[in-house]
Amino acid sequence: MYENILIPTDGSKTANVAVEHAVDLAAKYGATVHALYVVDPDWLAYSLGSEQLDRIRQGNIGEMDELEADAAEATGVVADAAREKDIEVVEAVRGGTPHKIITNYADSNDIDLVVIGSHGRSGVRRALLGSVTERVLRSTHLPVLVVDEQRED
Repeated sequence: MYENILIPTDGSKTANVAVEHAVDLAAKYGATVHALYVVDPDWLAYSLGSEQLDRIRQGNIGEMDELEADAAEATGVVADAAREKDIEVVEAVRGGTPHKIITNYADSNDIDLVVIGSHGRSGVRRALLGSVTERVLRSTHLPVLVVDEQRED
């Protein structure tokens, strides 16, 4: 049923809970897991110069050590979880508007399912869904599994 499962991640706790679900599904179906980290230049616009923002939009974050480390850490969580279960994993980092990058990546890589956290590191917990998650739901024709943190009450 699923051959390629996409996990957009920002390294947040909720994203990491989504990783568990995605890896379990990948193990069940023998799917490849795709870990995608998106650097949003609009989110960083106030702290970076225009040259740096252009690099991000072009996907060139290799010269930006802190961003590169954040991306590697976030996709590394996915890769480690997948490899523990002998699941093939693809790690990718892109720059741009998150929901557009996620849907474009899904379309370009034959993704069958997107597994995404209900909200990320926006700093403000949304009442229903994070803005990226909501926009992904509205902009793709693919099945999307939205995972929320599991709380102990």
